[in-house]
Amino acid sequence: MEKSNIIKLNPSDLERQKTCQSEVLRHNLEFEKTTGLEKKAFIRTFGCQQNEADSEKIAGMCREMGYRISDTPEGADLIVVNTCAIREHAEKKALSVIGQYKHEKEKNRDMIIAVCGCMVSQKHRVDQIKKSYPYIDLVFGTASIHKFPELLWNKMTRNKRLFELDSETYEMAEGIPIERNHPFKAWVSIMYGCNNFCSYCIVPYVRGRERSREPEDILSEVRDLIGKGYREITFLGQNVNSYGRTDHLSCDFADLLECAAKLEGDFRLRFMTSHPKDASDKLIDVMARNPKICNQFHLPMQSGSDAILKAMNRHYDMERYMHIVNYIREKIPDCAISSDIIVGFPGETEADFESTLQALKKIRFDMLYAFIYSPRVGTPAASMENQVSDEVKGERFRRLLAVQNEISLELNEAMVGTEPLVLCEGPSPENKAVLSGRTEGNKIVFFEGSPALAGKVFPVHIERADPYALYGKAVL
Repeated sequence: MEKSNIIKLNPSDLERQKTCQSEVLRHNLEFEKTTGLEKKAFIRTFGCQQNEADSEKIAGMCREMGYRISDTPEGADLIVVNTCAIREHAEKKALSVIGQYKHEKEKNRDMIIAVCGCMVSQKHRVDQIKKSYPYIDLVFGTASIHKFPELLWNKMTRNKRLFELDSETYEMAEGIPIERNHPFKAWVSIMYGCNNFCSYCIVPYVRGRERSREPEDILSEVRDLIGKGYREITFLGQNVNSYGRTDHLSCDFADLLECAAKLEGDFRLRFMTSHPKDASDKLIDVMARNPKICNQFHLPMQSGSDAILKAMNRHYDMERYMHIVNYIREKIPDCAISSDIIVGFPGETEADFESTLQALKKIRFDMLYAFIYSPRVGTPAASMENQVSDEVKGERFRRLLAVQNEISLELNEAMVGTEPLVLCEGPSPENKAVLSGRTEGNKIVFFEGSPALAGKVFPVHIERADPYALYGKAVL
């Protein structure tokens, strides 16, 4: 077997981070002793689950450096904005929020504001922040999260703006402290980066090439979570199906998932996101024979047109995609399948779009995450001819949602009268008077009950449904 090409963080570099972490802690404890005030950090996260997982690491490092994590930016001594670059809207929203923090900085000149994540892994955004946001103290990309203690300490001692740009080398850092957002649900990143280079996607440019964590490091983290009582663990990667391939590991993703599913404990496993070109029959077989793996598969289709899939550089056609869907339904009949669709990709004709609608009607996804195509600077699709007008994209988007909402409603209404097991997540963010939770198929369920039920798994009798949720009564 070829040697793994994983580049692990040099022990001396890891020790340097620990030293800087201790220095910041000492400084913050001295401040608290002198003033009687606790140093506070506020972290704002945009984007995907991987960004959320990264922010949990940033929060963990902040905690180790003596900061109390605050729910609001008001009165914070440190603000960290973890940004997303997947769509222009996400970048504009992040920049708008960053602009608002100027007023917080005016109230506290000693406040440090840091911006990190995918957006600032792009040179043109770094240049924009340098020029238009002079009150931003620290900028670092996705490859430098593990360097946060050192970067923060350098900022505190040198008193000048710091911009840490990503290099071509992406190191793997194990042992970073994590402050998890949920007491019973956890993200576990199993790999980073992407080698697919879909023509519309910025991810390979802002998160680098694929690199996978060692299997035992992942399983050790899972064992620790199980021991702490976590009930749901989600494996994360830009393409979990390609886990281990680039790094020549001894197991592939299906092997890793099965090893995790065989661990003792009361928990369930999920994973995201899968790329259809790498979704194997072996993976589906592993899911079918391991009850701890949720019967849910997120399989981004993006388009139902072979011509558009080729222009997207997706490396599969609809025949291959339908094989995966059919095999899932053969081996796991009750599996919920969800997908992503991009509407209005350059060159998409009405016939191409109709192919997508027909695919939706044939496959009948339980859930669909639909997006209007957004050009990303630096991607091949941004400079393609035949860009679709905003008017046409909007009209197609509405038609797509109408078709999918009808399908989702029919599938959800078929669950009325059933009693699926639900992991209660506590009071609903939208309505604190009711509880919310998720089925094994990842469908959200609302029901009445005590907040003390959070973290418990029990049946809920489904009484009614709409396209986006189920409603019922807990069976306790």
